[in-house]
Amino acid sequence: MAPRWSIPLVAGLAAPFGLYISFILLGSIPLFQRHFLYAHKLNTLFWHDLNKPEYWGFAKSQVTPFSIQTSDGESLYAWHVLPLQAYLRNEDRLQAQPAGFAQDVTTTESFKMLREDPDARLVVYFHGNAGHVAQAIRPDSYHALTDNSNNHVLAIDYRGFGKSTGIPSESGLINDGAAAVDWAMKVAKVPASQIVILGQSLGTAVTSGVAEHFAMQGVEFAGVIMVASFSNLPTLLSRYSAAGFIPVLSPVRAIPPLMRFFQGFVVDKWQSDARLATLVGLTRTRLRLTLIHAKNDVEIPCNEDDALFRAAAGSVIGTDLDEEDFAKWKEERTVLRDDGTFVATVKSSQPDIVIREELVPYGGHNDVMMSSSVILAVMRSFGLESTKAS
Repeated sequence: MAPRWSIPLVAGLAAPFGLYISFILLGSIPLFQRHFLYAHKLNTLFWHDLNKPEYWGFAKSQVTPFSIQTSDGESLYAWHVLPLQAYLRNEDRLQAQPAGFAQDVTTTESFKMLREDPDARLVVYFHGNAGHVAQAIRPDSYHALTDNSNNHVLAIDYRGFGKSTGIPSESGLINDGAAAVDWAMKVAKVPASQIVILGQSLGTAVTSGVAEHFAMQGVEFAGVIMVASFSNLPTLLSRYSAAGFIPVLSPVRAIPPLMRFFQGFVVDKWQSDARLATLVGLTRTRLRLTLIHAKNDVEIPCNEDDALFRAAAGSVIGTDLDEEDFAKWKEERTVLRDDGTFVATVKSSQPDIVIREELVPYGGHNDVMMSSSVILAVMRSFGLESTKAS
């Protein structure tokens, strides 16, 4: 007969195991899987009014909320954030502009400032999962991009997120990202050469999909920047911990057949590694691709960027090096820092391609968006560096 103390011990161990199995089984159902992945219903809309950006420290009419229509009939909620330098030059006009949601954004002073400036630079911002366009660190990252520069920011909520209509899916989010870029180029008339696509976390997968989409049309942007990215979703799930401590598939990683079985249920695969290889291969004139990750990111392992760098650089090399040879090749193009971080750079002159992978020491998964490395990446993409990138 088992001792009495063993019963609560077994029950205590069985409870979390049962919860984990339930989570995995629910995750095999596409509906629940997409809710787990996108977490689009977790937001603060019930106490935050997105049509009052002043709450997040923006000047009156510095941010214009409006909507963008997608090709398949969804309505995306968006923010156009003005750079403070432009705001200061036009403060009286902007103060007179009605605040709040713009039914017709093309009639606003802020839109005119973007469209009528031939030198306007625009960062199209794709945020991570959960929340809405102004949740968590996102407003702070818009401030970092616009407070001391001439960069405009266009940020959207994907379908199903925040005030946007629809239900999220991989193809849907890429369509949303393409709609935002189309609006920038066709409505705001900003040339692709003056647009940087910037994504964080899930937004990096959207970024790679959007960049590939336009590369297939021969469109090349000033820069493509991916912060806290992952190579593809099935691989990520094998080592990912939600919120930094809740494992997904990592407990079954020691059993490869079982791991492959569960990975087969992943609906939206988000294969950024393959998309970056295609993007580089389709480049005909110029590409500035930057991968940035914090060493202390506990949600997405920083070595995910290594896989992305290898996929992109492989298209430049033109040959398929084995893992050992590629490591040596990369080492020759890497500058190591004393704290264990590094910058690896691969360049090509015909076409003009620079692929840069940077590991920074701090910032975790989210706060890294406010780091100088991200701002510098934007500046390099726009060709603002005074010296050549190292």
